[in-house]
Amino acid sequence: MDKDEIIKALAHPTRMAILSWLKNPKEHFLTQEHPFEMGVCASQFERCGLSQSTVSAHLGTLHRAGLVTTKRVGQWVFYKRNEDTIATFLKQLTQDL
Repeated sequence: MDKDEIIKALAHPTRMAILSWLKNPKEHFLTQEHPFEMGVCASQFERCGLSQSTVSAHLGTLHRAGLVTTKRVGQWVFYKRNEDTIATFLKQLTQDL
């Protein structure tokens, strides 16, 4: 876990929103046809109102920081929160501060 990388990833409001939406995907991604156990399909994030390339960049930043995991199924990529990394980061942050 790279704390600095996580802090940088959390510094953008869109990435914070994405993590928030992924916390309760059934509430925020009503049009997804795939089971949420797989994660949320990348195409569902168009709700941000941003271009596909910008959303992909934000998701990539979250992935590199270890805050989300990905699963490729055919042509689709699904994203889920990495609860273990998030919990470890929060615990470490609490200890450090």
